[in-house]
This record gives sequence, C-alpha cells and structure tokens, in this order.
Amino acid sequence: MPVLHWIRRNLIVIAGLLTLAYMILPNIVVMVFSFNKPNGRFNYEWQRFSLGAWKDPCGVADLCGSLSLSLQIAFWATLGATALGTMVAFALVRYRFRARGAISSLIFLPMAMPEVVMAASLLTLFLNMGAQLGFWTVLIAHIMFCLSFVVTAVKARVMSMDPKLEEAARDLYAGPVQTFVRVTLPIAAPGIAAGAMLAFALSFDDFIITNFNAGSTVTFPMFVWGSAQRGTPVQINVIGTAMFIIAVMVVLVGQVIASRRKNNAQS
Repeated sequence: MPVLHWIRRNLIVIAGLLTLAYMILPNIVVMVFSFNKPNGRFNYEWQRFSLGAWKDPCGVADLCGSLSLSLQIAFWATLGATALGTMVAFALVRYRFRARGAISSLIFLPMAMPEVVMAASLLTLFLNMGAQLGFWTVLIAHIMFCLSFVVTAVKARVMSMDPKLEEAARDLYAGPVQTFVRVTLPIAAPGIAAGAMLAFALSFDDFIITNFNAGSTVTFPMFVWGSAQRGTPVQINVIGTAMFIIAVMVVLVGQVIASRRKNNAQS
C-alpha cells in the first residue's frame, strides 16, 4: 500500500517529529496557561483568556526578586565554569602529565552522580568549613557541577581542531598570544559557547543542589516549588514562557549566524 510505503520511507523523520512534539508539549501548555485567569489559587484548569499576568509579571510578591537572584547566580556561575572549564579542557587535550587519565575520568563524576548525593556532600563541606549558607555557597556549588559540562563540550571541540592551523600561524611569525586570539579561540568558540549556554541553563534551572545549600536565599526554582504548595500564580507561566521564547531566539540567531559564515566561507 502507498501509505505504508510512505511511512516506512519516512519512519525516522516521523519518529523525530513525534519526539520533538513530545518535548515541546509541556512548553506549549505553560504558554497557553500564561493567558489564563483562574478562579482560585491554582492555575491548573482553563477558565478564561486574560492578559493580566503579562501586563504585571511582577505582581506576585518576591517573584521578580527570586528571578533576578537566579539570573545573577546563573551569570556568574556560567562565567566561572566557562573560564575554568575551558582551561581544563585545553590542558587535558594539549598536554601530557601524570594522572591525566584519572583527572579526565573524575571530570565526569558530577555528571554521573545523583544530584541529591552531590547536594548533601556540598552541604557537609560547607558546614565543616563554617561557611554561612547563602548566595556564595550556591554560586560555588553551581560552578562545581557546571564545570563538568563545560569541560565536556569544550574538550570535544578542541579534540577536533587541526593543530596545523596553529603551526601555520606560528610559521607566519604570530606570537603565542596572537595565535591564540586569532586562530585557536575562534575555532574553539562554538564549543565554548555551547558549554556556556548549557552551564547557564543548568544553573538557572537547578533546584536540588540549591535547596540544600541556599540557607535563606530563595532562587526562582525554589520560589516556584514553594508557590506550588499554596497556589500557582499565572506569572510563573509568564516567566517560563518568556524564558522559552528567549532560548529559542538565541538558538535561531546562532543558526543564522553559523549559516551565513558557512556561506561566506564557501563563496
């Protein structure tokens, strides 16, 4: 039958589209319910269309404060994890030293370890050091678990780099700094950018590790969890929708820039 033949020929595409729809469906639900006006405290059933939450996204007490705090922590955690992770990735790929293999294996431990175990371990560490739980303990914890993801992303990019390009730059009398800035860094930039974006998303979204080490500090995921016990403000859906749209726009802009660079290189 023609229909069965068409399904067999496009089975991979159909499976991919169904998987994508399955992944995007929760975001669509969040987006739709950001325009809802519930009768009670819980925004779980559609009642009627309203733009009230979009007009006043900070209408719920402490919501925008927790959002601002999460953005600050995510920004500094991304900066720290990207800087350290990039240096570690270059060291693991470009240099030979003792325990290199062991260190490379240990990098993956935070990715494989359950978050609750890491959260309890970090809490024990901070308490034994006498550190006061708050902004700085959360920031240190986020840098520590984001570091592994950055190293993995940058390491994959550095391993694919052709060392002959850097050798050619040195043959043309470029110094070490000039070679790194003009040749090495631009080639490694996609991996560094991918690691930074992943670190930002993981840091902003984290709840378990943050909850253990935050003390009285309340980030946006903790605010959402606390609100779900008493009621779910529509403004939470507004913030979630805005973050989703921003993330999609960043990816699309990156794809357009990459496509233009590829076309320019081919021409």
